[in-house]
Amino acid sequence: MIKRIAILGGGPSGLFVLKRFVEANARNVEIEIFEKKKELGSGMPYSRDGAGEEHITNVSGNEIPVFETSLSDWIQTVEPETLKRFNIQAEKFSDYKVLPRLLFGQYLSDQFHILERKAKAAGILVKVHRGAMVKDIVDDKEQKLVEVVTDMKEEAGLFHHVIICTGHLWPVVHEGSVEGYFDSPYPPLKLAGKRNHPVAIRGSSLTAIDAVRTLARHNGEFINGEDGKISFRLREDRSDFKLVLHSRSGLLPAVRFHLEDSHLGKDAVLTKEEVEDNKKVNEGFLSLDFVFEKNFKQPIKEKDPEFYKIIAQMKMEEFVDFIMRLRESVVAFDLFAGEYIEAEKSIKRQQSVYWKEMLGVLSFAMNYPAKYFSAEDMLRLHKVLHPLISIVIAYVPQSSVEEMLALHNAGLLELVSVGDDSYVEPGDECGAIYHYTDSFNKARSTHYKTYIDAIGQPHLNYTQLPYKSLMDKNTVSPAKIKFRDVSVAIKEKAAGNRDVIIDENGYYLNVPGIAINDNFQVLDEFGAYNERIFMMAVPYIAGYNPDYSGLDFCEAASKFIVHTILKESLG
Repeated sequence: MIKRIAILGGGPSGLFVLKRFVEANARNVEIEIFEKKKELGSGMPYSRDGAGEEHITNVSGNEIPVFETSLSDWIQTVEPETLKRFNIQAEKFSDYKVLPRLLFGQYLSDQFHILERKAKAAGILVKVHRGAMVKDIVDDKEQKLVEVVTDMKEEAGLFHHVIICTGHLWPVVHEGSVEGYFDSPYPPLKLAGKRNHPVAIRGSSLTAIDAVRTLARHNGEFINGEDGKISFRLREDRSDFKLVLHSRSGLLPAVRFHLEDSHLGKDAVLTKEEVEDNKKVNEGFLSLDFVFEKNFKQPIKEKDPEFYKIIAQMKMEEFVDFIMRLRESVVAFDLFAGEYIEAEKSIKRQQSVYWKEMLGVLSFAMNYPAKYFSAEDMLRLHKVLHPLISIVIAYVPQSSVEEMLALHNAGLLELVSVGDDSYVEPGDECGAIYHYTDSFNKARSTHYKTYIDAIGQPHLNYTQLPYKSLMDKNTVSPAKIKFRDVSVAIKEKAAGNRDVIIDENGYYLNVPGIAINDNFQVLDEFGAYNERIFMMAVPYIAGYNPDYSGLDFCEAASKFIVHTILKESLG
């Protein structure tokens, strides 16, 4: 029997799903891909929707999953005019180089077309609908088929399986109705133009740096000095231009360094047996402390014994406090400059900074079994560990660091620590008012003519899912995590945590997005999985997959999904 498969989204996620089917030589499937844009492969991050000429990747060719063509081999085939535009010399390029994001998008697009040709040669039918917006998904339990509703004139039809790969999404809240208020920095072109005033940027990680790189170029220019150092020159009519990063941690992200394991411990993911064994001795929950010991501290014991001696007896909270105190003891931009030097040495010597690398491994390893944590551990994860992980594994590329330091040295980029009680409200006529308590414990309310929310991909709630029928028919359900200790739940609720809920089975913590199982199949209100619908769009599964890592996530999730579909087809 031929299985009809619908892949919703033709970006990197859809690319990996197609790659899995082609590699499996799955001749018993017919695949239809629905992509709202004309371009395949690049998705939001690597197209004009998410990048400009100034934006670069934070991973090198040796760190990305294996495609049909290596990045260094592909570069040799690119038109000289294109390479010149991106300042790339083919003869000097290697898989250890980072690439401009738009150029990397062309690479992904080419890989998609190669896979289309391979599928055709193997007798696998692949049909692509470009410019197709999916409006709804309707599950028919009786026929065991799924209808995909689009804005196309012809009907999309019925499918045995639907894989949702729609990628990043930034909901519009105030943008468009308030001048100078931006809900995200994407697409970057909207930030173009004169900004002769201080600009507020919420966040200080990679998304914020994207905004910085764009705004800087539209209000001045970077100059390469004879000594190899970069400086920044402001345009004459922009004397009041300034960029102000607002960070809850008061810290800048860590700088990209050499990774010994360029694929960040994909083999470190806990097996089902390990998860089940730990749950048996932990009242049915996976222990966050167990994962922290196994996927972080134990590898350090082997790779960096001296550092391990320092942290050997530390619990998770103690370790995070230790590292944060070290970082907070140094002025943010001084630390940034120091880590740049450390990272340069790491890359030159091809020697990792192991504890930082192991945090990346930990983040990847705990992502998939996180749904088995207790609510208490999930709260600890978000309050304690994630703030550190988000700083350390940002992996800011060297060129971004150089530009940030050049702007700071020119007095045009500053970092403001705003604390957890900060909030933003739209301005009456333009921009926004930033309310926060400063480092001297003084309340501040500062109006900015331009405000950019740049904290990264928001974790979207169940109610924000754009497919109405999935919710109306209870095909999907909100993600939630059970409390281990009722008294903790009651205390959280009394403290004002609105995400604490109670039903006939006990107390739960509502987490973002929808519920899914280990194979990325959606779960209904009774916890039963749907055999037909798979969700790997990261904004909607952040509750059960609290940390996702770009192409690595796409590769791992696609493996679970395609294996499940093909196993069912054979069985």
